[in-house]
Amino acid sequence: MAMNVGQADDEIIGTINTTPLVDVMLVLLIIFLITIPVVTTSIKVDLPKERNTVRETKPENVIVSVDRQGGIFLYDTPIRNGNELQERMKKFAAMKPQPEVQIRGDHQSDFESVGRVMYAIQRTGIVKVSFITEPN
Repeated sequence: MAMNVGQADDEIIGTINTTPLVDVMLVLLIIFLITIPVVTTSIKVDLPKERNTVRETKPENVIVSVDRQGGIFLYDTPIRNGNELQERMKKFAAMKPQPEVQIRGDHQSDFESVGRVMYAIQRTGIVKVSFITEPN
């Protein structure tokens, strides 16, 4: 018998070695099983839902504006400071039912000036205050 060297070893294997693919899949499965519980939180919190409603200004609404420099306006009348605004808002706070106060703040105004307006309105006892914005 003659020895045929290499003829049996030269056959082409037509199948893919799936062992590395199975190893990668098992590693990914273990990673996902470890990281999924971290993503979920254990504290149940009811988050607020956003509502986009069209708001129409009624004639009885009180409009307070804050301009870019922090100036306060009641309708179109300039107001010197928060104390004067508070004195003028007492008249609206005494009405039954109270009118809604709408604050229109310039987007480049300081938060401090809008905060002063809110504080003055709060001190008079106005219940309903809203901010007016423009849609995108």
